[in-house]
Amino acid sequence: MLCFHAQQAAEKAVKAVLVCCGIAPPKTHNVERLIRLLPATMQRTPDLLASAALSDYASLTRYPGLKEPVLESDYREALRLAGAVVEWAAEIIGG
Repeated sequence: MLCFHAQQAAEKAVKAVLVCCGIAPPKTHNVERLIRLLPATMQRTPDLLASAALSDYASLTRYPGLKEPVLESDYREALRLAGAVVEWAAEIIGG
């Protein structure tokens, strides 16, 4: 569940940037799809692009047995990526 919450933080941060840009975000948990909707001129950091991998946590971690167990190192990386995306979004929205 911890990785699910990291995914949600990244997803909501990207959706907030889309709204700030006047783009209505679709109902999706796919972070990569949301990133593709960002304006072409907007900077995409390596961590933002890597956060697309968090999409798997939107459903798999809520349904035990569908995937390998999540390791602590996986969680720490998910948390790092989510934090980086939230900071990226805050800079755009606040700037």
